[in-house]
Amino acid sequence: MKLKKALALILAMLMIFSFAACGSKPADNPASDEPMSKVEQIKAAGKLVVGTSADYPPYEFHTDANGEDKIVGVDISIAQDIADELGVELELVDMSFDGLLISLQKGDFDMVLAALSPTEERKKSVDFSDVFFINKQIVVIKKADADKIKTTADVAELKGGCQSGTIQFDIAKMHNKEENIIQLAKFNELLMELKTGKIDCLYTNFLTGTAYVSGNDDLMVQDIGIEWEDLGFAAAIEKGNEDLVEVVNKVAAKYQTEGTIEKYIEDAVALSGGADAL
Repeated sequence: MKLKKALALILAMLMIFSFAACGSKPADNPASDEPMSKVEQIKAAGKLVVGTSADYPPYEFHTDANGEDKIVGVDISIAQDIADELGVELELVDMSFDGLLISLQKGDFDMVLAALSPTEERKKSVDFSDVFFINKQIVVIKKADADKIKTTADVAELKGGCQSGTIQFDIAKMHNKEENIIQLAKFNELLMELKTGKIDCLYTNFLTGTAYVSGNDDLMVQDIGIEWEDLGFAAAIEKGNEDLVEVVNKVAAKYQTEGTIEKYIEDAVALSGGADAL
């Protein structure tokens, strides 16, 4: 009898444990949790990781701050505003421009801020925030060529340069023979090509061109009448992260009414000093 009672007690306990296991999942089981959104992931990590290419003043560039190398610029100020909106620290990853979107898709950072235009081709692989600012397309030339290079027709037989992976390559192809276009990853390398006469003009936007020539007495910005619907620049974000896009758009909306971007541009151009970026 005692044996039967013991067996019955054991069976009853097993049934209780079985029902308990079927009725719930352990709280610490990751499978029981819903996947975190991108914003939740960023807040959990305590930092916003932003990819950039810090060789393109006044958008992003290196400067010496009391003996310490620091990345600054318009995009970096925007990145800090976004990090502040999220309540997290800002971490920057500096790399070549032409690898930024590939690294974004690999998950190396949360977004890209690098004077990036939201083209239809790029939208196939990443999402974009609202536009922060719209710029104008120009060429940087030697001052000695000011009378020789005045219009788009003047560059047709010349050698042009542009940064790899940028919209300026498409612009250059509109006005130069493709075999006469030199693409390089770093903007300062292209400036040296211009200075040494290996190219005759360098395609870029007005703000970047202005920042670089401000410290180079032999160079100038020339508006040759490039017809281009400037798409402005925006933040690139990995597809499917609409919550992060919303946060960035909230920051961008403030800029439209507060004139913040213009102040960031003014400060960055003054800080870049042109020649210091070379």
